[in-house]
Amino acid sequence: MMTGHGEDLHADGGPARHIPVLLDEVLAALAPLDGQTIVDGTFGAGGYTKALLADGATVVAIDRDPDAVAAGRELEAQSQGRLRLVYGPFSRLDEHVESADGVVLDIGVSSMQLDQAERGFSFRADGPLDMRMAQAGMSAADVVNRFKAGDLARIFGFLGEERHAGRIARMIEKRAAERPFARTRDLAEAIETLVGRNPKDKIHPATRVFQALRIFVNDELGELARALFAAERALKPGGRLVVVTFHSLEDRIVKRFFADRSGTGGGSRHMPEVAIQPATFEKASKAQPASDEEAARNPRARSAKLRSGVRTEADARAADHSIFGFPKLPDVQSPGER
Repeated sequence: MMTGHGEDLHADGGPARHIPVLLDEVLAALAPLDGQTIVDGTFGAGGYTKALLADGATVVAIDRDPDAVAAGRELEAQSQGRLRLVYGPFSRLDEHVESADGVVLDIGVSSMQLDQAERGFSFRADGPLDMRMAQAGMSAADVVNRFKAGDLARIFGFLGEERHAGRIARMIEKRAAERPFARTRDLAEAIETLVGRNPKDKIHPATRVFQALRIFVNDELGELARALFAAERALKPGGRLVVVTFHSLEDRIVKRFFADRSGTGGGSRHMPEVAIQPATFEKASKAQPASDEEAARNPRARSAKLRSGVRTEADARAADHSIFGFPKLPDVQSPGER
């Protein structure tokens, strides 16, 4: 079962206050030294970046949310030239640094985004059905009002692991034809009316659909995959890649990436021989969860997992998305519309 995506969604869709997750473990895995260059690919509220600066590192921090970048400008100004903030997707991090000593990625949505009703990420407070991290492109409202029921069902089923995906998709298609969805509460209440709700269940019946829509609108899994390849290109030999994920889909991508990049790739005796490619990462660490103490202190950490690997001297390989086993989903840029 997919767990929460970094925001610890409760029955009302509300987040916990943002606290950097697995901070001590991240710093231990990166082992930053004075003068080293670390890429914080998911700047957010700046939790990792502040700790890295305190340890003497130089940081290139990236975020595709213009609000996050604007909020971090004061920290950048105070950093005495040791912090460079970049507005853009972390999937292009290798365009902003040629030889990094470390890369850290904290995958998912930030509580700052969830707390702003006007961003449309949560149904705790009513807001426009938006969910765009970059505040540009197709919104969640565009998806639910324009996509066919079959496409919506695939999105809800895979990205949200929603067991009522088909029923919800058909309801949305029918309702949107009569009156398009525009607000978060409207969609959440329509799903609750259809599916029903067990008073003992802390998870609102719309939670998985909202999660799936957000992941789809922002192409979060594709961005993660591209960011892993970009980190491989940007890291110098001995450089460290550290990734914190919050649900099974993300963790599976990171696990498969490290397995592919550190394995022999020789195939089996029953298959044609495959040329062995040099490992670009040493064998990655096992998934490291948050401690019970941190999970109790910070609900966002309950589902978090950290994986890390050390870059070898081998040249970066070509990006091969087939290693992740992504299913065929509608194209967010060119949907099959009704």
